[in-house]
Amino acid sequence: MFECEIQPRMRDVNLGGHVDNVEAIRIIDEARILFLRFAPGLSSSSGTGLLAGTPDGVVELMGSQRVDYHAEMRFAPFQPFRLRLWVSRVGRSSFAVSTELHVEGSDAPALVADSALVLWDHRVGASWPLDDAVRADLEAHLAPPVALRG
Repeated sequence: MFECEIQPRMRDVNLGGHVDNVEAIRIIDEARILFLRFAPGLSSSSGTGLLAGTPDGVVELMGSQRVDYHAEMRFAPFQPFRLRLWVSRVGRSSFAVSTELHVEGSDAPALVADSALVLWDHRVGASWPLDDAVRADLEAHLAPPVALRG
């Protein structure tokens, strides 16, 4: 499991005084980028991150994203959100990332998300089948998916 902290910005706050739902998506997107770029991989010796083994021209594209909000996320200066991320599924050319966002003083997540990503090869205009090295890096962070509402 990968953990990081992200400080919300003043501009993330809406007129109600809490972090706007669209900005919450930005925060979990930023955390996912940190996870994929900086979480330790097993097979990559020349770079860091779970996708360090992908060839040039291969990028991750968002296939779908589901977010459930459980609690208000109020802006508090110098109190970053704590995020936990892990890989919840690995397919042929896609994978899913589960995310929990926690606010200060609460062990229960304020937000949970499941994001399905496809590895896309721009050179051939098609999905890129995961090779053994990238698959191993993703599977090293594999855990059951986050619980979403039915």
